[in-house]
Amino acid sequence: MSIFFHILGFNVVPIFTMIILGFVLGKKFNLDIYTLSKLNFYLFVPGFIFFNLYTSNLDFSLLKVLLFCVLYMAVNDILSRFIAGIRKYDTDMTNAFKNSIMFNNTGNIGLSLITLIFGNAPYIINGQKPYLSEALATQIIVLVFMNITMNTIGFYNAGSAKMKFKDSIGQIFSMPSIYVISFALLMKYLHIDLTGIPIWPAIGYLKDGLVAMALLTLGVQLSRTKFDFGSIDVYIAVTVRLILGPILALALINLFGFSKVTAQTLLISYSVPTAVNTALIAVECDNCKDFASQVVVVSTVFSSITLTLAIFFARIIFPA
Repeated sequence: MSIFFHILGFNVVPIFTMIILGFVLGKKFNLDIYTLSKLNFYLFVPGFIFFNLYTSNLDFSLLKVLLFCVLYMAVNDILSRFIAGIRKYDTDMTNAFKNSIMFNNTGNIGLSLITLIFGNAPYIINGQKPYLSEALATQIIVLVFMNITMNTIGFYNAGSAKMKFKDSIGQIFSMPSIYVISFALLMKYLHIDLTGIPIWPAIGYLKDGLVAMALLTLGVQLSRTKFDFGSIDVYIAVTVRLILGPILALALINLFGFSKVTAQTLLISYSVPTAVNTALIAVECDNCKDFASQVVVVSTVFSSITLTLAIFFARIIFPA
């Protein structure tokens, strides 16, 4: 039990403290959420991805992580269609329900949580962080996959009249993260040392600032969402995301044969709440936006408990 409360106090509470601070700031000041999102997507996320891809030891085992992500999303798609059929949802509600289950908050919460967990005790050995680079390499694969699919399949599911599937493809290629990934991998392949150039410290500053910026942004986003805890459909979606989601991840982790740090990272990453961007997509596409917003809020609130349990069991089942 002491381990449980240690995880709650030192891993989960710091995350939600930053979210609450962002929420309070969002209520008190007229902060522009779109400006904050652009700072994340165009500066902090690319800087983080480039720094960690360039400095990480990448191998073909990460291809297996990508296959895990694809299979996990496919199973969630089938599961959401099955539940939507039982509940007799119309097309709009079915697509909003699918998005709420298929896309989790691996950017704001997942990435921050993995950085916090594997960068602190008990994963520090002799002052070093030997597990952090492996965990981040795994998490970056999940993050990139989630961003690409959310901006294609997510918009397609929402049936946007303003942005068709081919337009969402164009949006993806307007995001710097796509080019940052290619450039980082090219520099590694050519063995070009960038650590001595003047802008390298600036990239490090962006990398270090992502966690705080992402969580504060999430808090501001949630401060714009209406609170209503009465919809049974919201609770069904939240239950699938926070309960069945980690169970499915655990089954696939064993199927793929992942272990230790990679297994822990995947289990924790797929235990996070529904992505805030699903609500933004719903607003943009006018697709059950109230439902989408409620799922984000409720899943984020309850994840303070379920995430603690996920971290606890990840350490027990897959000891590093």
